[in-house]
Amino acid sequence: MPVKNKTAKDLSYSRINGRAGLAAAEAARMEELSKAYISFLGAAKTERLAHDETVKLLSAAGYADLDRLIQSGAALKPGDKIYRSCCGKTLMAVLIGEKPLESGLRIVGGHTDAPRLDIKQNPLYESGELALLDTHYYGGIKKYQWVALPLALHGVFVKPGGKKINVNIGDDESDPVLYISDLLPHLGQEQAKRALGEGISGEDLDVIAGSASCAGKKRKEKIKYRVLEILHEKYGVTEADFLSAELEIVPAGKPREAGLDRSLIVGYGHDDRICVYAGIRALLDIAKTPQYSACALLCDKEEVGSTGATGMESLFFENTVAELLALQGAHSPEFAAKRAMSRSRMLSADVNAAFDPLYPGPYEKKNAALINHGTCVTKFTGARGKAGANDANAEFLAEIRRIFDGAKVAWQAAELGKVDAGGGGTIAGIMARYGMEVVDCGVPLLSMHAPWEAAAKFDFYMTYKGFRAFFTDAK
Repeated sequence: MPVKNKTAKDLSYSRINGRAGLAAAEAARMEELSKAYISFLGAAKTERLAHDETVKLLSAAGYADLDRLIQSGAALKPGDKIYRSCCGKTLMAVLIGEKPLESGLRIVGGHTDAPRLDIKQNPLYESGELALLDTHYYGGIKKYQWVALPLALHGVFVKPGGKKINVNIGDDESDPVLYISDLLPHLGQEQAKRALGEGISGEDLDVIAGSASCAGKKRKEKIKYRVLEILHEKYGVTEADFLSAELEIVPAGKPREAGLDRSLIVGYGHDDRICVYAGIRALLDIAKTPQYSACALLCDKEEVGSTGATGMESLFFENTVAELLALQGAHSPEFAAKRAMSRSRMLSADVNAAFDPLYPGPYEKKNAALINHGTCVTKFTGARGKAGANDANAEFLAEIRRIFDGAKVAWQAAELGKVDAGGGGTIAGIMARYGMEVVDCGVPLLSMHAPWEAAAKFDFYMTYKGFRAFFTDAK
């Protein structure tokens, strides 16, 4: 809990590091969940893989595909477990509660896309005795962080007939990795004079795919052709198949425990798969049917504005709520869905920036998230005058305080950087359009949006614990 009063008359407020006071049983549970999360994060390198890994978890827990239930016309009842997918990227899972859906849902929603490099549709070329793949960066990145480190290739080729071919190169220890070169210091004097954000341009982020030639003297661009031969041998694709592919460049390697005390987790894609996993795990661990239907939402495209069919700007969520209401016998599911959404409450499960003592300048420390102080509640996002913010109502914040304090959840309030120094956005504002109460809540991170981010196990565990308490609260 964020408040620690020394006496009953102490009116002051102080934040505490909760890690040291964690009971042995909870510490063991924290380590168990952290181990499971590390495994999930290592397998969920893209939004498609995060979707597929989550479906495995849901299916193992008895969740049924909603689209199949719609075809069968089965009626929904309290305790039923349902999920629905959108394009293999976005996912919604619901545990039907005792109260009718029109009473509202309790929603925990996060995103599974993460900053990365996307392969262009016509990417492969040969230059300087190398074969390279042209990329376009996705989301907010510091471009210089993506050079001179091992990279992996994940994604899909889709043939004109609909056959989908999954690609995974670089994360198995026997695989080769990909690589983006950088200038050596001896020749980089002019590069070093540029501003940090201009040292590497977007068009410089081309991935080295090979340097060996194919056989045959008459063929031009032999190095490029050798890469095509390898892709054809492994996946049965040709150069034209890049036209209908979604291929992502991500850091190669598995997430790891960090710190000599093993208190941190370093990995790619904490933003926002750490909150997504905490939400799904909290949903799966609900012991009995809750009063209100509990919903975990995994969405795509948050890092680029939540647009497209799989982003939260689409109608996937409200259409799915209407389908659920139809299976509960609602006479006017579309109208009932609007009523249900306006009565819902949501934790927009997204990360915040943890105070970094190496770079204190942009933070206002007393309103910054601190490592090992628990899950982070962010009343408002936006930037410079709260522009574009979802600014949660005080009444809802009081409810979250009641729920978290009652469940002994360590939590802290924070914003993203000093006034005029930072800011950001989440899906909170999009969901608040329905009239539901929404506030951001998630894990504080070090090095957010870097190829490797760091999170504290304690903060992850308290985020899970907070989500679970939110799902099961009866008020």
